[in-house]
Amino acid sequence: MKNLKFILIVILSGTGIYANAQQDPHFTQYFDNTLFYNPAYAGSRDMLNVTAIHREQWAGVDGRPRSTTLSIHSPLPYESVGVGITAVNDMAGPIRQTIIAADISYSLRFKNKTKLSFGVKAGVNLLGFDRDKLYNAGNPVSAMQQIENRANPNIGFGVLYHGPKFFFGVSTPKLIQNTYDGTDFNKEKRHYFATLGYIFKLHEKWKLRPSAQFKITEGAPFSMDASLAAIYNDRLWFGALYRLDAALGAFVQVQISPQFKLGIASDFGTQKLRQYNSGTFEVLLSYDFNFLKKGVYSPRYF
Repeated sequence: MKNLKFILIVILSGTGIYANAQQDPHFTQYFDNTLFYNPAYAGSRDMLNVTAIHREQWAGVDGRPRSTTLSIHSPLPYESVGVGITAVNDMAGPIRQTIIAADISYSLRFKNKTKLSFGVKAGVNLLGFDRDKLYNAGNPVSAMQQIENRANPNIGFGVLYHGPKFFFGVSTPKLIQNTYDGTDFNKEKRHYFATLGYIFKLHEKWKLRPSAQFKITEGAPFSMDASLAAIYNDRLWFGALYRLDAALGAFVQVQISPQFKLGIASDFGTQKLRQYNSGTFEVLLSYDFNFLKKGVYSPRYF
C-alpha cells in the first residue's frame, strides 16, 4: 500500500498519535446523525427512525478513514421515554473501531410544543489494530506497536431542548477515558459536543436552516462545523458546510416520500493534504416507520 505510510503520518501528526487527536469521525451531514453524539435525541422523531451514513474520507489514499454509522430509535408507548441503538464502524489505516451503544431518553413536554430531553448512552468500543499494515508500509511506527485489540466499555449523557423550529443540545458520548494499551499515553479522549439550529421561513415554498456543531477534545484543536441549508417545498434540501480550518463542503438531500430521505455530500480539505486526495464523500439514507398510523410529520427539520 504505497500511500499507507503517508496516511499514518497524517494520523500521528500534531499531538503525536491518533489517540490524542480527534478520535470520533466527522460527518458533513452531522445534523442527520444526532443520536451518535447525543442520546437525548432518542425518540425525538415521534416514530421509529432508521438512519445510515457512509463516509469515505480522502478518496484515493490507501488506508484512508472510512466511517459507517447506523442509528435506530423510537419513542415507547409511554411517549416521554425514547430508546435507541447506535452502531459505528470507523477505520483509519491500521486502526479499526466498532462502537455499539444503547440510548435511552426522558422528555419533559411544555405547552409551547417544545421538549427538554435528557439522555444516557451505554456501550462498548471494540478496538482492532492490524500491525501487518504497519510492516507493509515499510518502517513500523513504534509509538503504536503496543496498542492492543480491546473491548472498552463506556457511558455518556446528553441534554436536548427542541421544538418544531429549533434545537439546542450539549453532550459527551464517552465519559470514561479508557486506555488503548494499558498506559496513560494512548487513551480514548473525552469529547464535548454542542449542536444548534433554527428554521427561518422565507416564502411559502422556501426555508433556511442554519445549524452548527462545536466539539472540544483535550489535546486536539477546537472543531466547528457550520452549515446552511435551503429547503424548497419541503422536498429538496441543498446547502454548504464550513469546517473550521479544515474543509468546505456541499450537500443535497431529497425527501423522496414523507418517510424516506436520501442525501449525498462531499467536502474538500483546505489544508495541504488536499493535493494528495480527491475529497470526501457521504451517502445518507433515512426512513421513518409510522406503525402507530398517527400521521407522518413531514418533513422533520432536525
